Order: sequence, then C-alpha cells, then structure tokens
Amino acid sequence: MITRVAVVPYPPLLIPELTVRSGAETAQLRGACLRAVSSLTEVAAEWVAVGVDRFGPAVLGPATTGTFASFGVDVPVSLSAAQAPAGGADPLLPLPALVTGWLRAQAGAARATAHLLAPDLDAQRCREYGRELAAGPDPVGLLVLADGTNCRTERSPNPPHERAEPVDELLRTALAEADADRLLELDATVAAQVGVEGRAALHALAGAAEDGRWRGKLLYSDVPFGVTYHVAVWSRL
Repeated sequence: MITRVAVVPYPPLLIPELTVRSGAETAQLRGACLRAVSSLTEVAAEWVAVGVDRFGPAVLGPATTGTFASFGVDVPVSLSAAQAPAGGADPLLPLPALVTGWLRAQAGAARATAHLLAPDLDAQRCREYGRELAAGPDPVGLLVLADGTNCRTERSPNPPHERAEPVDELLRTALAEADADRLLELDATVAAQVGVEGRAALHALAGAAEDGRWRGKLLYSDVPFGVTYHVAVWSRL
C-alpha cells in the first residue's frame, strides 16, 4: 500500500559534487527535494520509485549500485542501505535510478526498488502499472521522478514552445491538489513536444493514487535553468 508520495525532478545538479557553482536556485531546488523525500521515510522505510528510461521497462532491485562517474564525478550510490556501493558500481545506471539511490541515502530510507517505464508507454497502461505498484500489502513510500517542460525560456535546452506553459500549469495544479484525474489530462503527444520526459511516471502516479483520498502540498515549482521542476508531496487523508 502506498502511504505517501513524493514527486521530484531528477537533474544531476541535485548532487552537490556534480555542481561546480551551487547558487541559491540550486540550493532551493535541492532543499525542496530533500524535504519531499524525507517525508517518505517518516511513514515508510521502503520506497517504490517510478521513472522513465528509453531502455525500459526495467525493474532494479535494492541490491543495485551505481555511480555518477559518467556525469563527471565518481559519486557511488545504492538502492539499499545494506548494499554499500563498491568498485563494481554500474557507471551506466539510468539517471532516475541514480538519483533514487542518492535521495534514498540522504533521507535514510532502508531500501528502494526502481521501476523504469518506457517513455512511449500509453497512458492507460501506465495507469494500470501504477495500480499494480499500489496493490502490495506492505506500507511503502512512492517516489515519482519526473521533470516538467524543457522549452519555456531562452535558457531552455529547446526553443520556447507555446504549449509549454499550459502544460506546466496543468502539472502544477494537479500536484498541488493531489488531482490524479487532472494528471491524466496530460496528453502524451503534447508532453513529448514540450519535453516532459517523465510523462509515463506521472500517469503511473495517477493509477497508484486511485485507491485512496489524498492531500497535496506543492513544495517547489519554478524554471531555474530553462527546465521546469515541480516538487510535491501527497499524503493520505
């Protein structure tokens, strides 16, 4: 059973060792993410994480280890507190799993299992996948890794797109109000156009949240480096 949900982005800049100059914007984003995931360990020592990767679907268990070496610095991480990352850590571990491992350690969670969905998985199947994640009898925290749009401003990786701001507003409202139905309004084609690479994970959240009533709290929503990042916590009522 999902006891609480944390929605966070997963840029490498969350990791202090990978940030050459950590300004106020980075610190604010990182702090919001750490507050969100710390709330998960308040109610569950075990996490289920869901993200998106082009090699998905894949499930990475708690014994998984990795390193941020391919991003420039060898920062080892593990999906379990009992599995110390060592020299054999996977340097090609997908970014959502790497960030999950780093956040797990920061928040003091015992273990995490990372579910990586294919980016083109249709909304209904994502919803069904989310239901499956929520079906277990044991209490777990759900970590959802998803960025917002990446074409909002001149600083964005892609040219500004007229649909980007409405999509971010939809996500911002849905996450703040714990509105699963509104998340399902996110069209997969439009999401791809405006760079919401975690769209499948957000649709999985909609399915996972169907078994209860939730209260949402938006901790962060901004476009600090041309990419929109939303951070939110959903708690059961």
